[in-house]
Amino acid sequence: MTIRINAPSGPFRDAGIESLRAGLTRRGLLGCGAGAAGAVLLGAAGDARSQDAVQPHALAEFFQGNQVAAAALSPSGERVAVLLNIGEGGARRMVVDLIEASDPSGPRRRVPVGDFDVETLVWANERRVMLRLVIPVTGGGNTPVGRGIANRTYEILSRRMVSMDLETGEHTLMFGNERVRLRESLNLGYVVDYLADDPGHVLMAAREYSGLVALHRVNVDTGRAELVERGSQLTLDWSTINGVPVMRRDISTRGSFINIFVRPNGQGRWRRAWRQPTAQLALADFLWIGASERPGHALVAARLENEDVLSVRDLDLETLEYGPPRASRPGLDVTATLRDVRGRYMAAAYYSPRLEYDFVDASLGAHHRAMNGFFGDECNVALSDVDAAHNRFIIRASGPRDAGSWYLYDKAARHFEYLGARTLLDTRRLSPAQAVQVSTRDGATIEAYVTAPPGGRPGPVIALVHGGPESRDVLGWDRQAQVLAAQGWWVVQPQFRGSGGFGLAFASQGWKRWGDRMQEDVEDSLAHVIRERGLDESRVAIMGTSYGGYAALMGAVRRPDLYKAAISICGLGDLADSLAYDRRDDESADGFVYNYWVNRIGDPRTDAAAIAAASPRLRAAEIDCPVLLVHGVNDRIVQVHQSRQMHEPAGGRQAVGLCGGLRGGARRLGG
Repeated sequence: MTIRINAPSGPFRDAGIESLRAGLTRRGLLGCGAGAAGAVLLGAAGDARSQDAVQPHALAEFFQGNQVAAAALSPSGERVAVLLNIGEGGARRMVVDLIEASDPSGPRRRVPVGDFDVETLVWANERRVMLRLVIPVTGGGNTPVGRGIANRTYEILSRRMVSMDLETGEHTLMFGNERVRLRESLNLGYVVDYLADDPGHVLMAAREYSGLVALHRVNVDTGRAELVERGSQLTLDWSTINGVPVMRRDISTRGSFINIFVRPNGQGRWRRAWRQPTAQLALADFLWIGASERPGHALVAARLENEDVLSVRDLDLETLEYGPPRASRPGLDVTATLRDVRGRYMAAAYYSPRLEYDFVDASLGAHHRAMNGFFGDECNVALSDVDAAHNRFIIRASGPRDAGSWYLYDKAARHFEYLGARTLLDTRRLSPAQAVQVSTRDGATIEAYVTAPPGGRPGPVIALVHGGPESRDVLGWDRQAQVLAAQGWWVVQPQFRGSGGFGLAFASQGWKRWGDRMQEDVEDSLAHVIRERGLDESRVAIMGTSYGGYAALMGAVRRPDLYKAAISICGLGDLADSLAYDRRDDESADGFVYNYWVNRIGDPRTDAAAIAAASPRLRAAEIDCPVLLVHGVNDRIVQVHQSRQMHEPAGGRQAVGLCGGLRGGARRLGG
C-alpha cells in the first residue's frame, strides 16, 4: 500500500520538500534509513562509520518545553485542532491551529489561548474545544518547630477545565460561577464523558462542599453545573454508557487498593466487580473499555482466574458474568483499546515490543502496516481520534528517536498530513534502539531493549531497570534512556522474568525470586549485550526507579565485580520492613494488599531467611561501588525511610550517598 505524504514544515524542513514529495519514508528523509540505523546498532562498537559524524543533543535540550501538546479530530471528522506553544526564548504562548481535514495542506487559522500550561485538548462539539489547564499553587505555611517557626511551603498543581469557542476565542471556565469550589478544589479538570449525543454538555467529577465526590452535567457554553449523582469521599471517577454512569472507581481509605463497582443501566445499587492494588495500576488486571453491542453489557479487558493473559470480553452488568475472549494473544496482555468518536470498539492494542492492533475490521490492518512502514518500522503508531466513518484518524507516533509527532491520516485518500512534533529534538541526533533476545543461564529466553549512543560509539554500559516489578518497557520514547545515550552510555533495559505485560505465567516466574532470578536476568542481559557489541565489561553501572531502584541496590550487593556504580531512585532496601508497612497499611478485611505482596516477595513467617538475603540494607557491607540514593519525601508507596535507612544501614559501613528532599508521589509502578 502506498501512502502520500505532506510535511511542509517542522522537523522535515531541513530534509527538503522535494525529497518528501518524491515519496521517501520519513526515516529516509532524515538521512538515517531503517537499514542504516539497524546496521549502526547491530555493528561492532568499534565501527568507525560515523563515530564523529553525529553530535548528540546537550542535556538541557532534552528538558525544553513541549512545542505541540495535542492534536484532535472534531466529532464530524471535518476539522483538526492542534495545540502548540509558539513562544520563543523560554516564553510560553499557547495557541490552537485549526485545519480543514478536506484540505489539510491549506492555510491554518490560529486562535490564541494565552500563557497557560495546557495538558490536553479535546473537542466538545464542532465549535468548542476543552482545554485542561495546570496551575501551580503554593501550599503549606508556617509550622512550629521546637522553639521557633519554620516556613515549610511547597508548590502543588491545580487543574481547571476551560471551554474555548474557536470562532470568537472566548474562554469559559467550568464551574466558573462557583467561587468556593474553585478556591477549595485542586482538581476541577476531569471530564468523565464528552457526551456525543449532547454536544452542549460534558460530565465532570468534582468534590462537593460536604467532601463527597459527585458527578455533574456541565454546560460547555456557560460553565454552570448541575448535580447528576453523588459518590463517596473515596470515589475517584465514573465510566458511562450513552451518558449513563454504570461503573465507578473508589479508592480505599488508606489508598492501598481500588474498588471497581458496576450497575446495569445506571440503576440499582453498586456492586463490586473487581479489586486492584494501587501499586499495580500501570498494568491492571481489569480495564474498562465501554459499551458493548449487547444491551446491559459492557466491554472490558480482564484476566480471569486460571487465565494467563488479559483479554477483551463482555461483562454482564446484571449478573457480573464474563463472556469468552473477543481479542486475546498468547503471552501478551491487552494494554489498551481503540474506540471511535461514538465510543464503538475498534481494536485491542498490544506491545510486541512495539504497538500492534488486532482490529475488528481486518482491512484496517493493512493501513496500519503501511503507516508503520512510513516510520521505518521504528515508531509506535497510535491511532488516537477516529471519525464515525472510520476514514480519518489522528496518528500519534513515538519511538526511541521520536518524542511524539502528530499526523492526520485520510484512509480513502491514503494520505498523511504532518501536524507537528512534541519537541524540537533532531531525530538524526538521537539514539536508535533495538530489541534483542537473551538466553538466560537457566535456559529461558527474555527480551531486552538496547539503546546505542549516537553513531554506535564504544562506551560504558548501564542497566536501566523498570519498576513494578509487574510493569514493562516498550520500544518507545524514553527520555531517561536517550539522556544517558547522549552522554555516551549503552543502555540495556531487560524485561526480566517477573515483568508484567507478557502474561501471568511470565510474571509469576519472578515471584519470591527478587534476590536471585530477577537479578540474574538483568546480569544475563548485560552479558549478552557486552559480548555481542564488543563492549568493555569493566565499565558497567545499574540504575532504576521503585522496583528498579531495589534492583540497582541488590545488583551492587550481588555483583561487586560487575557494577562500578549504582543509582536507586525511590528504591526498597529492606523487604521485611516493606512487607510490615504493607500489612499495617492494608485496611481490607481479608488482607488483600498484604497477601498480594507476600505472594510476590515472600512470607515473613516461612521465608524470613530468603527475604533477609534479598534485602540490600542488611547486606550493605558487601557493596563496593559508589551508590546514589534519590527519594521523594512524600512518597506514599515506597516510604522515604527505606532510602534513609539504606544510607545508614544498621551494622554495616555507610556505602551510599543520599539525595533527598524531592517532592512527589513516586510509585512502585516504576519509572
